[in-house]
Amino acid sequence: MRDALTERRDRITALRRDRDGIVSAAALVAVDDEHDPEGATVGYERAHVDALLTAALDRLDELDAALARLDAGHYGTCTACGAPIPAGRLTARPETRHCLTCAARR
Repeated sequence: MRDALTERRDRITALRRDRDGIVSAAALVAVDDEHDPEGATVGYERAHVDALLTAALDRLDELDAALARLDAGHYGTCTACGAPIPAGRLTARPETRHCLTCAARR
């Protein structure tokens, strides 16, 4: 599970680099963003990556918390009720902290 959590964390870091690359590229070129005949504007691409990055950063805290639970030996146990979290749920959402029953209550 550490690999799955770390891989998700690495993807967030890569997304942050992608966003920084778009911002840097736009700063180096004088583009007429609103009249670009090539399709999507740099502004649109930047806004899209910003939205993805915002959502990903929200998950970053969850990933860090899951890694801390793994290190402490509490990974795979629901933080609300103490029941084991099913392996299938952990595979689908390795950062999850709740069993299905507790997650449905939230």
